[in-house]
Amino acid sequence: MGMIILSVGMPRAGSGWCYNLTNDLMLANGAADAHQIRSQFHLQRILTEVNCNIGALTPRRISAVLLPSLLGITFVIKAHSSPTSFASWIIRRGQIRPSYIFRDPRDALISAMENGQRAIERGRPNAFSPFAEFEAALLFMEKYLKTWEQWTHVAQALLIRYENLLLEYDIEAERLAQFLGLEVSLPRNREIIERYRPENSQTDQKGLHFRHGRIGRFRHKLSVEQQELMADRLGGFIERMGYAL
Repeated sequence: MGMIILSVGMPRAGSGWCYNLTNDLMLANGAADAHQIRSQFHLQRILTEVNCNIGALTPRRISAVLLPSLLGITFVIKAHSSPTSFASWIIRRGQIRPSYIFRDPRDALISAMENGQRAIERGRPNAFSPFAEFEAALLFMEKYLKTWEQWTHVAQALLIRYENLLLEYDIEAERLAQFLGLEVSLPRNREIIERYRPENSQTDQKGLHFRHGRIGRFRHKLSVEQQELMADRLGGFIERMGYAL
């Protein structure tokens, strides 16, 4: 039986980076290309965007992508959504192997705002354009912090801190490879891990979403009042995630 490798992430938290690293590692070790699976099984409405994003983990969507895995095919897909009861049940059965990458929500908020603002300035609004203003971005992050908390209760999920992947890349990349059941020392796996090293990444690579990535940018980009409001509204989450207020 095959398996679905589910690469989940908080938006603007290196989720594209983590997905591409995961996908290339799996492809090098015999997994199928999710883009081909999407076409072969007519899943265009289920797996969308460049990174084959499944969207909400509903029974209908999960059942659709389970078929290829039941036929013995392993492939990697992406999501930003919460683990539903049905998804959690499939994960416990071992048919989905999930990882979840997260980031200091204050930096993720800045990244979402800037992404939306750039799109508006270029006259091509995108998914982040509604969050170009601080209050809207704050509500956006509150939603995804609840998603983060739900994934922390999924015992089978590998939790990845973006800052650790950035600063301790070798340790975290090897931890991911081991979670995927791969032999880290194999040359093909070492080559892929090296390719996605932060300093080697292509900032314009489509679907990678790796732009600034610097830690603590919110301290220079947000006003004192905005930082205090975030601490008041999100402080409990921020501390549980292990970040200092």
